[in-house]
Amino acid sequence: MDRTAAGIARWRLVADEIREMIAGGADRLPVETELAARFGVNRHTVRRALSVLAAEGLVRSERGRGTFVERSPQRLVYPVGARTRFTENVSRQARQPAGRLIGATRELADASLARELGLRPGAPLHRLETLHVADGVPLSVGTVWFPAERFANIVTAYAETGSVTKALAAHGVEDYRRRQTRIGAERVSRADAEHLACPPDAIVLVTQSANYDADDVPIQVSRSRFLADRVELLVES
Repeated sequence: MDRTAAGIARWRLVADEIREMIAGGADRLPVETELAARFGVNRHTVRRALSVLAAEGLVRSERGRGTFVERSPQRLVYPVGARTRFTENVSRQARQPAGRLIGATRELADASLARELGLRPGAPLHRLETLHVADGVPLSVGTVWFPAERFANIVTAYAETGSVTKALAAHGVEDYRRRQTRIGAERVSRADAEHLACPPDAIVLVTQSANYDADDVPIQVSRSRFLADRVELLVES
């Protein structure tokens, strides 16, 4: 191990060396005593490096068996365009999609939401918190707002179907389109990290969009957070 990097804690250097081992194709790591001897450090230093790598989702320790490398599934390519549909996007890649309702409230539209939904400020909205998974692996969490007067039973419809498209169809909206999608990035929030089962410092890709029905009436505003190491956004034209 290179000890010339002044100011860098030894456990960080050990963690970097182990990352190189993982990148080289290792599936199982040597025991702590072997790693300590290899890098010329004590077992406490190795243990701290491994705990950091475990928090990053790179390794897992099994009592009595050792430390194993966690191979992340290939990133799912998620097209973003005028007709973005989670179920279709995931199913096209031979993976099993599912949506879950994790929270719902009724609130009043602030100035920004009222403008995007073509409503008066203070108009009632249904706010849904959702979790989307593929093959049981969490990919994204979302916050979605619907006009409460038009979509009175949207919460129940989504809870029963796990699909925004089906929930809208239950209210007479057979098709809808996006006008635009804003994309950004940020560190995951504590609440989102719990739902996404990811490290507390993970990066999420954030999309903000509004959907319109066939008569060009706004029906939905959403803010989705995709875990960056599991999803790659593909902007379609």
